[in-house]
Amino acid sequence: MIARSDAAVQTIPAQQLSVCCWQQQLRDAITDPGELIRRLQLPTGLLDEIDGATRSFPLRVPEAYLRRIRRGDPHDPLLLQVLPQGRETDPVQGYTQDPLGEAQANPVEGVIHKYHGRLLLIVSGGCAINCRYCFRRHFPYADNQLGGAAWQRVLSYLAADASVEEVILSGGDPLATPDQRLAGMLRDLEQIPHLRRLRIHSRLPVVIPDRVTPALTGMLRASRLQTLLVTHINHPNEIDPAVADALARLAASGTRLLNQTVLLRGINDQVSILKALSEALFEQGVMPYYLHLLDPVAGAAHFDLGERESRALVGRLAAQLPGYLVPQLVREQAGALAKVPLAALIPGA
Repeated sequence: MIARSDAAVQTIPAQQLSVCCWQQQLRDAITDPGELIRRLQLPTGLLDEIDGATRSFPLRVPEAYLRRIRRGDPHDPLLLQVLPQGRETDPVQGYTQDPLGEAQANPVEGVIHKYHGRLLLIVSGGCAINCRYCFRRHFPYADNQLGGAAWQRVLSYLAADASVEEVILSGGDPLATPDQRLAGMLRDLEQIPHLRRLRIHSRLPVVIPDRVTPALTGMLRASRLQTLLVTHINHPNEIDPAVADALARLAASGTRLLNQTVLLRGINDQVSILKALSEALFEQGVMPYYLHLLDPVAGAAHFDLGERESRALVGRLAAQLPGYLVPQLVREQAGALAKVPLAALIPGA
């Protein structure tokens, strides 16, 4: 893990964080732009931009993540992932509200079924943090609730399709759901004989590490399904000791840990940053998995690197790391039968 100077970060002692529970930390997340500016000692002129951008996609930053953002630095790479910007409101050709064509792959409420052998469940519409590049920032969560009769329809859909061997819990963030509800869902899924694997995609172990509770790790350890958890970590500064401890608890449950990163201009578009991230992940027992091109979602065009620049960047990364530490560069494309791999441009090749 990359060491950081104490002087470079906001020095709020960890014991000042809520000791109640992760759900309280979730409720206490910063949603007021003025408070964010004040707490991080940022220029007040940013408020004009923030107010416009938050009308369509609100601000949300939990305390545990805020502690890792440098005070007084409007270019901090963690801040830029969560800071609303005026550019989000600019219409850009090719950037849409449904960039991955999920509306056409939504056969049952709460289900996204695009790829053979696996499908995705929208377990929760809530998130602990609102990442400004989120490809589901416009998703119709209200039409995809998984309660009561809707959950029974999902189970019937799964039971009827023996080709589905893996269920992916997504959202929003699936770990925004209480442990009791997750445990009930897991018990129901385990009753479907052709299911073999459970994959969870979540930012919560990173943004609120206390979310990795004994109840969560216990249910994962006890499941008959092979369990995987895919973290979403974009920069090595996101991994602090609390995150490292949370990842260790997950690994101790027998859950395999993978990471996917989104390539973001001004945040992680340097070989040194991606190299440090892969090495920090591996030190924590997490395998670098995917490096995603930005999904062309309306409001996020300013983060885009483009395909050629991304391929060249990964080529330079591959020249500095062993192959197992180089995540696969991919694009998700509406209508494709799988993630689309993109070959790196290797220097000298």
